[in-house]
Amino acid sequence: MAGRRVALVTGSAAGIGRAAAWQFAEAGYDVMVNYSRSQAEAEETADGVRSRGTDVRVVRADAGADEEVRGLVASTRDAFGRLDALVNNAATTRFIAHRDLDALTEEVWDSILQLNVKGLFYACRAAMPLLQESRGAIVNVASVAGIAGSGSSIPYAASKGAVITMTKSLARAFAPEVRVNAVAPGPVQTRWLADHQDMIEQAMTLTPLQRPASPDDIAEAILYLADRATLTTGQILVIDGGRTM
Repeated sequence: MAGRRVALVTGSAAGIGRAAAWQFAEAGYDVMVNYSRSQAEAEETADGVRSRGTDVRVVRADAGADEEVRGLVASTRDAFGRLDALVNNAATTRFIAHRDLDALTEEVWDSILQLNVKGLFYACRAAMPLLQESRGAIVNVASVAGIAGSGSSIPYAASKGAVITMTKSLARAFAPEVRVNAVAPGPVQTRWLADHQDMIEQAMTLTPLQRPASPDDIAEAILYLADRATLTTGQILVIDGGRTM
């Protein structure tokens, strides 16, 4: 297939998604930037891709809506003619104490599972034909919450546990053409946790490396799994400073 390789990063207006978009650009990929609400920040991400010397498009799409995700993948195909790496980064959560079961309404469950689980599946399904053609890769952004049952809320932990399982299922189903892996970050210093520094401080007391991850820490692992780990599939790379070892 002609042309530069192409990466689609969902939820890439800021945080891990933005860092991943920029690292793919540094590795020579053209990039499809996706956002749902933060257009100005998505354009800043795109400017960063351009400054690194590759092409970029910005598309608004709700990553939890099947038809919009199909449109996002179609826009990627129309713009670049190919897709080599899909990064499922878009996600949501609610900060709800795990003992507060009554706060876990149907609306809370539905909003988290719709984006974090169903939307991730929709993106994988829509992108799979292009990825099979390029023999590309998927990297899902899970969380150590999905391993340890910890994190911002029970539905969030459950959703990330589902991401881990889905990663393994898709890796088995689509080998050898498409590799499917996931990263599982611990606390990451992004705006998600800006108002919850107490959670970061508590986690650091049990973390051998004694610092939270930066978005770049996670993006480096995403690029590694997508671009360099060519004999790796169905794996979950934990990036939490050693907390869960």
